[in-house]
Formats: sequence, structure tokens, C-alpha cells
Amino acid sequence: MSATFGVIVFPGSNCDHDAYHAMAHVMNAETKFLWHKDTDLSDIDFLLIPGGFSYGDYLRSGAIARFSPIMQSVIEFAEKGGPVLGICNGFQILLEAGLLPGAMLHNKDLRFVCKQTHLRCETSDTLFTRNIEEGSVLQIPVAHGEGNYFTDKDQLKKLQDNDQIVFRYCDSQGNVTDEANFNGSVDNIAGICNTRRNILGMMPHPERAVEQLIGSDDGKRIFESVLNELAVA
Repeated sequence: MSATFGVIVFPGSNCDHDAYHAMAHVMNAETKFLWHKDTDLSDIDFLLIPGGFSYGDYLRSGAIARFSPIMQSVIEFAEKGGPVLGICNGFQILLEAGLLPGAMLHNKDLRFVCKQTHLRCETSDTLFTRNIEEGSVLQIPVAHGEGNYFTDKDQLKKLQDNDQIVFRYCDSQGNVTDEANFNGSVDNIAGICNTRRNILGMMPHPERAVEQLIGSDDGKRIFESVLNELAVA
């Protein structure tokens, strides 16, 4: 029996159809939209929280979406070990919901950035990266104004010690440099997972990197890893 992917839609989501296209039409996975007022996730095997500007990013990114009716179900789903991927605004929502540690600040230059970036995979020990060799460089685009990941020194050390840093911004050769860290994120962090390793938050958009026609298909490697893991679960 094939796994079913759920793409959550909040008022202001604008990458929901990108995510749906990536999963349903490129990866050929059973995929359905979930409205933010839905609470029944009983037929969902994998949750994807897409990018956009949920509730117009009022207060701060993800702060209002965190209180949408579906989020309590998302928390319960995750606590039971269900896999959750938050992309861009989805990552911000996961932080606001306390499902991942840390917070997002405005980019260091206080400007919205939309461009291709390079990410280094720092761990293969997640269901999202099982098929990606550590040290591999992926080309995946970003589009955000508040992607400057921050946490304090103690929490950063925990992330490092627990191998929870999944992706770091790097150059095309895989070098983690200050120049590659365009938004100012602490330790060049582009994506992290929880200690249980079933939740991934990342600012770059893998759903926008699944076809060579639009510049890169490196994002497929993340979704392939997920599909392979769910197939053997």
C-alpha cells in the first residue's frame, strides 16, 4: 500500500501547489491538500508544510499559523513519530510550534533573497537524507526574508552534538564559508531535525528543484529518501 502525503494549506501559503506538483506529478506519490482547519490526519503518512506567507506574516513569520486548528493534530502526529517536513515558512511554523528549537530573524542585510544556493548534507541519519551521502552538495533555491536561523550557544552545541544539523549553506565545492551564508544563520544552518529525527525544517525549497527544466533536480533526492523509507516502514 502506497504512502499518502498531505500538503497543508494556510491562508497565505504560496508554495502549496509547487509541493503538490513535486510529490504527485514528479514523484508519483499519492498526495492531497489539507486545509488549515482540517484536524483528521488518520489517512496521512507524511506531512509537508509548504512555504509562503501564512496569515501575511503578521506579528512574525509562522506566529499565527502555529495556532491554526490543524497544528494540534500536526503536533500529535509528530509526537507519534510521523514524518514532517517544513519548508521555508513551514520551517518557521515548526519553530513557532516548538517542534524544532530556535527562531528565525530577518536576513542579515534586511532584504528578501530569491536565488539558487548550495547546501552541504551534514548527516545521512534521517529519513529525509538516508540516500544522500554526507558531504554531498545540493543546488536548491531559496526565497525568504526571514531565514536567519538563530539559537543560543547551549542549544547550538546540542544541535551539533546530537547530529541534528542536516544542511549547511556552502559554496559549489562544499566549503562552508561566510560568503555562502547570505542570510546570516548561525553556523551556516540551512536545515535541522529534531532529536527523534522525524521532523525536518529547512529554508531552501527542494520542491522547486525536482526538474532539470527549472535549473536543478537535486531536491528529488530528499523526496526519494522519504519514499524509500516509507516503503520499507
